[in-house]
Amino acid sequence: MADTGDVSGGEEGQEEEVMTPAELINKLEEEENLQRVTKGDVKASVHRMEIDRIRFVLSSYLRSRLQKIERFFPHVLEKEKSRADGDPSFLSPEEFAFAKEYLANTEVYLRNVALKHMPPNLQNIDMLKAVPEPCLDSFVFLRVKERQENILVEPETDEQREYVVDLDEGSQHLIRYRTIAPLVASGAVQLI
Repeated sequence: MADTGDVSGGEEGQEEEVMTPAELINKLEEEENLQRVTKGDVKASVHRMEIDRIRFVLSSYLRSRLQKIERFFPHVLEKEKSRADGDPSFLSPEEFAFAKEYLANTEVYLRNVALKHMPPNLQNIDMLKAVPEPCLDSFVFLRVKERQENILVEPETDEQREYVVDLDEGSQHLIRYRTIAPLVASGAVQLI
């Protein structure tokens, strides 16, 4: 959930233009090249296939984000509440509204179906305890945006010493999310 769902475009050395997936699709469809090509031209069909491919990838990505929000909704909302003022949001406004509505609907459903039939002392449920937390020890792919030195990859155990690495700008790695979560939040690395 570290990525906000924005897609950026631009060349190195220039400020990146940040677009939502929907804005990217609209921009591609309105492209002048597509308007100038005749209907029977091969270029138009190839361009249309590429737009469809991008739409499929973005839809899959957004579907995956919504599934994660549904699976871990109380923890996602708690993380949003606990972030400091001025820190960037982990969710888009639409995702945040979806998570709040999902929480409210789940509570209403549980109350109507099960909790009202329980003894009064058991009619409250703590969603943070009821829903499992996301596994922060899963591995993720990342691209380094800013050089990072002395990153502790594995804590010291009985069998091995600490394992520390330097992350060079532009390099790609496969690392546990917990290790690089602060770097993702600061924008020094980007999940891919």
